[in-house]
Amino acid sequence: MYTQSDEYSGRPVAEDAWKALAPFRDAGAQSFHHFPIAEVRESYINSTGANPLHETTPPESTDYPVHDFQVRVYEPREAAAREDATPAILFMHGGGWLMGNLETHDSVARRLAVLTGFPVIAVDYRLAPEHPYPAAIDDCRAAYRWVSDSSAEHGLSVDSIAVVGDSAGGQLAAVMANEFSGVEGVAPLSSQVLLYPITDCSQQRTENGASYQRLEAGFPLVADTMRWFINTFITEESQRTAKDLSPLLYELPENLPPALVITVDNDPLADEGGEYALKLARAGVDVTYKHLVGYHHGLFTSAGIIQRGEQELADVASFLRRTARGSSPS
Repeated sequence: MYTQSDEYSGRPVAEDAWKALAPFRDAGAQSFHHFPIAEVRESYINSTGANPLHETTPPESTDYPVHDFQVRVYEPREAAAREDATPAILFMHGGGWLMGNLETHDSVARRLAVLTGFPVIAVDYRLAPEHPYPAAIDDCRAAYRWVSDSSAEHGLSVDSIAVVGDSAGGQLAAVMANEFSGVEGVAPLSSQVLLYPITDCSQQRTENGASYQRLEAGFPLVADTMRWFINTFITEESQRTAKDLSPLLYELPENLPPALVITVDNDPLADEGGEYALKLARAGVDVTYKHLVGYHHGLFTSAGIIQRGEQELADVASFLRRTARGSSPS
């Protein structure tokens, strides 16, 4: 079914979005923040793994320890081509910095590897509250350097890196783009893909933001869920507006790579994602911005059942291929 004016948000809900939303509402429409963290983590793994995207020829994957966290390398290339220089994708999962892992986003990472032909390196960064701010950010920084190092255990010769992430992963990807742009001694950035990213954790945003006020119930991620995520991640109020947590609040560096920013309408993060796309454009970045009406937060981890999610993943892969530096995939 298609809903023109949803009873909770007042906005449209697309027909294919109901495939994910209806079971949630039938079960009582209790958003993440209503449950203990351990239960939320298990539920998130079960829900994202229930309807995976299937690949005709799945890429090989190998897990590696890096410092205090893990990464998973998805390798779609034929064995004979694996010593060649290649663009790579550094993927950072969402989950509010407190849930999510290599399994919750396995389908997304595998699909991007298959569609681009590039190795995808998924970061299993440490989670809050056991590891609060800035642990997740530090781990992604370390992962970027690790991927850039051709002598590291992965054995890849990477000539450029695209940073990609959804939700909290989108925040991490944006920060990596800002911090590694123009830095010597690491692989250069080719692009940044920010999927309904968190870009502003300030109290002004979380209390007064228009899309926060609109999304208060009826969806897995609502305003109070985001407030819970942020409050679990930080240990001091001053951290809310830190440069590496709320990039929307700061001047952007010069010479950032092309960006693809996607927001969804039924999402407390909708406004800040759109504002960040505009900020990138004002900074002279080549930006592609898409706002998807009728869809809610979690579109990409629900791509196995929401057709639009799978279509958008294909468009993300096309963008990554188009903006990649260095060698084209075989």
